[in-house]
Amino acid sequence: MLNGQKIITIEEHYWDRDLSARYQGVESFRDAEINKRLFDLGELRLREMDESGIDLQIISHGAPSTQKLPADIAAEVARGVNDRLAAAIALHPTRFRGFAALPTPAPEAAADELERCVREHGFVGAMIHGLTNEKFLDDKMFRPIFARAAALDVPIYLHPAVPHPAVMDAYYKDYMQDFPMVIRAAWGFTVETATMAIRLILSGIFDEHPNLRIVIGHMGETLPFLLWRINQALSRPGNKSNSFRDIFCKHFWITTSGNFSNPALICSMMELGIDRILFAIDWPFVPNPPGVEWIKGTPICAEDRAKVLHGNAERLFRL
Repeated sequence: MLNGQKIITIEEHYWDRDLSARYQGVESFRDAEINKRLFDLGELRLREMDESGIDLQIISHGAPSTQKLPADIAAEVARGVNDRLAAAIALHPTRFRGFAALPTPAPEAAADELERCVREHGFVGAMIHGLTNEKFLDDKMFRPIFARAAALDVPIYLHPAVPHPAVMDAYYKDYMQDFPMVIRAAWGFTVETATMAIRLILSGIFDEHPNLRIVIGHMGETLPFLLWRINQALSRPGNKSNSFRDIFCKHFWITTSGNFSNPALICSMMELGIDRILFAIDWPFVPNPPGVEWIKGTPICAEDRAKVLHGNAERLFRL
């Protein structure tokens, strides 16, 4: 706890051994200490939570999760991944909750898996990582997933993954060798996830599902800073009518994961309001202490800090 306030963090990752084994080379890219933490759902994770006063983590599988699996095996693999996460959560039910990993290559099965995880395991929603076999989530094939999330009244967390191969080749190939993070957390992740959010708004999906709720991390992937400009540009002659800014502020929540910036926080508060900002670390890619130390000193009142630390998450996820 922080000055008597509960701390809930909602973008905290792990790796399932069976799923990670299906992606060659992923582990070798990461630091050994990060890999050790990704595979831990017990003592190490809890110790580092306790050291920083974190009461509860909402745990999610790391990218690329189940988004790049072949469609014919995706549902079976995802089911095993989610069942194993549920078993780990059951060992520490007061410390952990979970986001489902969805077999998005098979959208109808993904919708069914979301419902199973919510009803059987008590998961609080789902996390989807980037493109699904090079398709954006606004593609009509994925509509069953969003329809089911709306029916269940649970959020979908849009998390980054590496950009489309053609984008990496066109935008980043000159710098990927010297700066491999340019396609990931430094910039590529942000562009890809912000683009996915923009496409969802333009697709009209929020007209179809007025209660659909979406979460994005890293202080909104730059979108709070750009909302006015995007909205104004899309209001110019020649564009279909679309209240972009209103839709974003009604249907999206953002988290602080890996972006502990006071200017970014204040901008987001001014655009979205404090009730739509959730505390997150992005563990283990970002360690817990910098995030907790930052939130202690943010220039916001105690009431607003309590909302960010736990109150908003408790309302959104019914914790």
